[in-house]
Amino acid sequence: MGTHVLRGKTALVTGGGRGIGRAIARRLGRDGATVAVGYARDKDAAEEVVAGIHADGGQAFALHAELGRHGDAAALWEAFDAEIGAHAPGGGVDIIVNNAGIGRSADLATLTEEDFDEVFAVNVRAPFFVVQHGLRRLRDGGRIINISSGAARLAMPEIIAYGATKGALDTFTLNLAKQLGPRGITANSVAPGVVDTDVNAGWLRGNAEAEAHAASLAALGRVGQPEDIADIVGFLASDDARWITGRVIDATGGAGL
Repeated sequence: MGTHVLRGKTALVTGGGRGIGRAIARRLGRDGATVAVGYARDKDAAEEVVAGIHADGGQAFALHAELGRHGDAAALWEAFDAEIGAHAPGGGVDIIVNNAGIGRSADLATLTEEDFDEVFAVNVRAPFFVVQHGLRRLRDGGRIINISSGAARLAMPEIIAYGATKGALDTFTLNLAKQLGPRGITANSVAPGVVDTDVNAGWLRGNAEAEAHAASLAALGRVGQPEDIADIVGFLASDDARWITGRVIDATGGAGL
């Protein structure tokens, strides 16, 4: 059971059905928040997360949120509005976690314009308009937490566009913190390094050499786990983090030190 420090709060987690998003949704649910578990395609995965939160004694519901197209953010919030009353009377949201994203991209020589547009649409444009449309629903004293990446500060030419999207997301975070501070709303980025998720499974899991290399990148000497990131998000969502805003919290285990 969680600490229930978020009892009475409502959270939206985009990309909440898998990987880091799944762990974040579970953590916020254990802490007492009612969690809208956003998913793009895999409804079964999202419903599984919801079931897990319920099993932990929490409240949650799955929310279809296909991101990366014009109008996607407005559609997400319309769906949220239609569902929230049944789970948290009064509506509104206290915590927005922009976690959904495209995890990889090609290098400078091979990246196509179409792939460039897609990674920016999902990783930058979607969070921007999720917040824009969410602001009238976000209560004073709320939290915006954007899931960035260590690739925003570490040169990784093999995924150049992905790194650029996360740099843009961090700048977005900085500006949100300044604009929304008078309402007591904090905005922070969390920047993971290599994390053992389904997205990385193809090259990481079962490959001893790849695992050893990934672990060697972190000062703490291991590959990150989704819960490592989720626990940082849980802290930022809580009142304990009320005096932190406009920051990028490095969650790489000390990569590139």
